[in-house]
Amino acid sequence: MHTAGENAGWEEAGWERLGDGVARRRMPGWDETIGVIAGETGVMIVDTGASIRDGADLRRAIRGVLGREVTHVALTHPHFDHVLGTAAFAGVKVFGAAGLAELLERDREELRRSAVRHGVEPDAAAEAADLVVRPHHHVHGELTVDLGGRPVLLANVGPGHTAHDLAVLVPGRGGDPEIVFCGDLVEESGEPQAGGDALPHQWPAALDRLLALGGADAVYVPGHGAVVNARFVREQRDALAARFGVSRA
Repeated sequence: MHTAGENAGWEEAGWERLGDGVARRRMPGWDETIGVIAGETGVMIVDTGASIRDGADLRRAIRGVLGREVTHVALTHPHFDHVLGTAAFAGVKVFGAAGLAELLERDREELRRSAVRHGVEPDAAAEAADLVVRPHHHVHGELTVDLGGRPVLLANVGPGHTAHDLAVLVPGRGGDPEIVFCGDLVEESGEPQAGGDALPHQWPAALDRLLALGGADAVYVPGHGAVVNARFVREQRDALAARFGVSRA
């Protein structure tokens, strides 16, 4: 169990507390969500920001609240604003959907170009792409990570937004509901972005798997935007199906 002071510390540091030992931050610039989950012996960060500087700032901020270091990183998908800060977490266990490691190695240059196109300073983008961290632990189906009295479920629920979409489920406790970090499978601050690496005809089915993972009463944390509920996810699923002509029969 985490102390009241620790939970208050998240809010004082500019994070949104989601539950006991669980918080998230909406980053400036691209509004990407960064999550943090604290157990008794381990701390997981969900995504790492758009640059090594972002990652270093996040690492310091989490240490400032918890008084200890991040031990695990979960990457929800391979876009620059979610992965390029990982090099700031030296010695940390990194998890991603199966195939993510190979993609990050193969597409370093495209990752750099994407970051620059979206406004990352060219030298910072080049440094982060050169040092991009490939996940050491590959999630094929579901994998439970024990943070010490706090099991966290990593689920390969894609493809959809990309070919390598990972969701992170934090089981409820102490009256808190389940919390699901969705990555960009769900977006609240705008229409979901379907880039060249999206698999739009498979995206609605990925949201079905996401809803089955969290259930009707879970809190769903989009990759961008405000926290939502299962109804919002269902409505976004249906809108995506209509947008891309996917039969729901």
